[in-house]
Amino acid sequence: MRIPWIRLIATSAALVLGSVLCLAASPPAQAKSRVKLKRVRCFHQPTYLTSAPGIAGVFVVERGGRIRLIQGRKQRTFTSISGISTGGERGLLSVAFAPDYASSRLLYVYFTDRSGDIEIAELHADPDGLHADPGTLRPVVIVPHPGQSNHNGGQLQFGPDGLLYAGTGDGGGAGDQPDNAQNPNSRLGKLLRIDPSTGAVGIYSIGLRNPYRFSFDLVSDPTQPRIAIGDVGQDQFEEIDYLPLAAASGANFGWNDFEGFAPFSGAHPPTAADTVKPIKTYSSSGAACAIIGGYVVRDARLRSLFHRYVYGDFCTGKIRSLVPGLGGARKDRSTGVRVRDLSSFGESADGTLYATSLDGPVYRFVRRR
Repeated sequence: MRIPWIRLIATSAALVLGSVLCLAASPPAQAKSRVKLKRVRCFHQPTYLTSAPGIAGVFVVERGGRIRLIQGRKQRTFTSISGISTGGERGLLSVAFAPDYASSRLLYVYFTDRSGDIEIAELHADPDGLHADPGTLRPVVIVPHPGQSNHNGGQLQFGPDGLLYAGTGDGGGAGDQPDNAQNPNSRLGKLLRIDPSTGAVGIYSIGLRNPYRFSFDLVSDPTQPRIAIGDVGQDQFEEIDYLPLAAASGANFGWNDFEGFAPFSGAHPPTAADTVKPIKTYSSSGAACAIIGGYVVRDARLRSLFHRYVYGDFCTGKIRSLVPGLGGARKDRSTGVRVRDLSSFGESADGTLYATSLDGPVYRFVRRR
């Protein structure tokens, strides 16, 4: 991200503020909002939330290396991983459970190691699926990320094809001076596709700056799975990319030849020919600073958001939604709710939508009556 989001909570004063916010009530919704946020629980710098096949509850990822399992009013430490670098924008950034987790007990984590490199590793959970021994950690992919502490990407998701997808940042700094995102021989600034069973890693898409969060849309057209990517911009535009997953194979999203729709003056020289254009951009010249990509909502209880793509911005905390389309986005509007220091969205197995704040709280979206 352009402004290191971890920097905002690196001081003891900010950590104290986070404790205060965790004791406070859920943020109020605007008068016309049809949804509200219900505070679930507080954590230490949560970066992600997800669920696991066959396991009740949700898993909350904490930046420092711990993953917590929340089941109703009970919580437990699912695992705690050491050897994680947490400077700048680094840390434990996401977890993905294998589609056959109920039988295989395999899961995968995305973090920055002590060298600052991006590591995607496998863990094996106990037979009951409620605890994973960090001693079982096995590296699957290590992407060198020398020098800079920002633009680490951070998302892991299993796709509808059963393979594991990961979004990596361009290597950090500003302007992608090494041209990593356009370099087909670099795994930086890419969407990777991984077969965990064999360890095979392929570059699926190129030309991304910092795809910190992406998700798969399986509801807009069940016959044609789609991918939605929130790609953090340089200093002009944040963007949302949205296209069929099959069309993303070999696609070039344009960075650093383009930032959003605009040619980027720092490209040296421009190399991109046919590039995928975003369906939505917004200016980051004001209070906004970094898009946090979300999900196409599949929780029918959230009528005002059902089948709409939800996204937000880290700096403003404002959460918006739109109708995604292959030809562009429609009906972009405010949800009426906001989350201070928004770090991620997440889903439970039944499609319940959550949001996490680096200040500590995790919120659940509920219909406002």
